[in-house]
Amino acid sequence: MDVNQTKQEHLLALKVMRLTKPTLFTNLPVTCEDRDLPGDSFSQLMRQDPSTIKGAETIMLGEMLTLPQNFGNIFLGETFSSYISVHNDSNQVVKDILVKADLQTSSQRLNLSASNSAVAELKPECCIDDVIHHEVKEIGTHILVCAVSYTTHFGEKLYFRKFFKFQVLKPLDVKTKFYNAESDLSSVTDEVFLEAQIQNITTSPMFMEKVSLEPSMMYNVTELNTVAHGEQGESTFGKMSYLQPMDTRQYLYCLKPKPEYAEKAGVIKGVTVIGKLDIVWKTNLGERGRLQTSQLQRMAPGYGDIRLSLEMIPDTVNLEEPFDIVCKITNCSERTMDLVLEMCNTGSIHWCGVSGRQLGKLSPAAFLSLPLTLLSSVQGLQSISGLRLTDTFLKRTYEYDDIAQVCVVCPYMTNEC
Repeated sequence: MDVNQTKQEHLLALKVMRLTKPTLFTNLPVTCEDRDLPGDSFSQLMRQDPSTIKGAETIMLGEMLTLPQNFGNIFLGETFSSYISVHNDSNQVVKDILVKADLQTSSQRLNLSASNSAVAELKPECCIDDVIHHEVKEIGTHILVCAVSYTTHFGEKLYFRKFFKFQVLKPLDVKTKFYNAESDLSSVTDEVFLEAQIQNITTSPMFMEKVSLEPSMMYNVTELNTVAHGEQGESTFGKMSYLQPMDTRQYLYCLKPKPEYAEKAGVIKGVTVIGKLDIVWKTNLGERGRLQTSQLQRMAPGYGDIRLSLEMIPDTVNLEEPFDIVCKITNCSERTMDLVLEMCNTGSIHWCGVSGRQLGKLSPAAFLSLPLTLLSSVQGLQSISGLRLTDTFLKRTYEYDDIAQVCVVCPYMTNEC
């Protein structure tokens, strides 16, 4: 912490100290075997050392606490606490003392004083004490400006201030990745998986108290960071959720659109807001820190003018036996369409029904459910393909291949797909 001393002599003295929790005292044990030259000397010295643990003198961690020897590091999300003391070093009574503490960041200036009213008088050898707290929300250079104004016994008004400069560091490196759950058209859930990679870039371990995702109004979230174990879930990271320096941990979340948004085609498209991460941790002796990311955004997958998905399809079907599926056709454009359905057979999939039938007009954001029947002439895992939709208004054709996959088995054979 840098302090700019004022040249003028003042009746009052200003002292500012950062308030931090102490650390556990550590020592370096020195041991040897009994047959060595020192014999039992080292063991006796360690037993006499008041900082060691009785009965466990060879453990580096002691029972005593060490007060901070320097200003230390301040990390984003932690609470900065400082003790401010104004002491009357003179033999005069000082009047109208006003102590003001401001925190200057790169973007704003914050008033941290608990009270903005002046103290009527301060007698010799007396002091005014104040403790300020501020949750650090910006990284970079911070300047604590402490200003003191007062009136002397002779009515002279004096003023001085001191500047305390410190850096706020970044404690965590957070990276996010989005994965769309829909790998084919057999899913209409629009699930989104969020992977959050959190790395501890400080020099001390952290206890990760909470890492949660606060979803936006369009989504519901499910945390996938626990494993079912009896009635209660057990964390995938174990009972002791510590993150060592430079270690990285992955958290996974599943987001599903709320029903009122999932049913409206075209609502969840383009850049959508997913939510924000809320991270809470504890460090030395339970010192707490908290970070919230900005709103996470993702580019929703584009489905073009028409989206074709499956509402129902059997897992396994019999060879050369008809089976039913239900398709959902959604108009994702901003215009009305007049659709015609064509069904084209492939080498293994054969459609049952009339090809080229009229489906009628479909308004923007509307959908229709279409039951279809087909059969497979080949065993194994078969891909359903061969559907074609044509918009007669604009003469546009939309072809759909690899709509879904189905396992075809022979009912007279025992081997599975």
